[in-house]
Amino acid sequence: MTDLFRSYQLGDLNLPNRLVMAPMTRVRAAAGGLATPSMAAYYAQRATAGLIVSEGVQPSLIGQSNPGTPGLHTDEQVAAWRPVTSAVHANGGRIFAQIMHGGRVSHPDTTGRQPVGPSAVPALGDVFTPTGPQPAPLPRALETSEVGEHTQAYASAARRAVDAGFDGVELHGANGYLISQFLSTNANLRTDVYGGSVANRIRFAVEAVSATVEAVGAERTAIRLSPGGGFWGVEETDALELNTALLAELARLEVAYVHLEATAGEEVLLDLRRAWPGTLIMNPVFPMGPKQTGRAEADHWLGLGADLIGFGRAFIANPDLVERLRSNLPIAPVDESTYYQGGDAGYLTYPAYQYTA
Repeated sequence: MTDLFRSYQLGDLNLPNRLVMAPMTRVRAAAGGLATPSMAAYYAQRATAGLIVSEGVQPSLIGQSNPGTPGLHTDEQVAAWRPVTSAVHANGGRIFAQIMHGGRVSHPDTTGRQPVGPSAVPALGDVFTPTGPQPAPLPRALETSEVGEHTQAYASAARRAVDAGFDGVELHGANGYLISQFLSTNANLRTDVYGGSVANRIRFAVEAVSATVEAVGAERTAIRLSPGGGFWGVEETDALELNTALLAELARLEVAYVHLEATAGEEVLLDLRRAWPGTLIMNPVFPMGPKQTGRAEADHWLGLGADLIGFGRAFIANPDLVERLRSNLPIAPVDESTYYQGGDAGYLTYPAYQYTA
């Protein structure tokens, strides 16, 4: 079985181990979507991960989902990210930016604009706003002529990411956000070339990835998917057929990796592993569920053919997670109340393991 601490060659990047710090929203950006010195310290503390994938970064103002998240659509944002990527690289790490367009999971109080989506169908649940949670609003359905603007937003953000020093980008195609909405059977009720059949519903994802590959190269382009996930009310009633078709198109584009979440049964995920010939990052447990990924779950999926393993919450409270797992040290618990509160508490205040004499 593959060792979690064995190196892995990802394109031009030599990863010293198979641990990936998964993308996690922390809402610590400054006004204007600017990265901060605290964000540089946070990611640098975790640079022993084989690969870091940043929190979701909006590719445009209308693509912003939550207040307090960073962007990659202005020159000022690019400049603010450079100290972050430099700090990670100085500590020996590698970092991809996750590009996240929220689509219908947004609010006018956050962006000043009506959210957009594939269809005029609101998300289920409350969305975050500057004044607290509010019901998800009705999005405006994109006209066919507008869709290209939003696929190109991913490519534009990818160019800015590379300019900011990121080693690559991961398009957020999971968890009920814009790409996921287009893949869906209930958020996407379109009757044009972007809706209806599987071939049509994967079209937006394929065009967004293709544009990004053209912008920064396939070796710097990746995507995250949550087959059948159900986030924000999104459904994929044909998850295996849909994602198998999408993986075939992604294989043709030769992207750097596919990042799968354990949002479907293991047999479905194994079928998708067999359908994907390239590098696979696997998140072994359901996102935000009661269980966190540990060594046993990582070893299980490495044995099933995953190349890399995504760890989320464990990296929040354990900046030295790689060493803790390597040396079989205790994993510190995370304080969930500090996930999104802002500030350095629960962000920079988790220490490395303290050895005692």
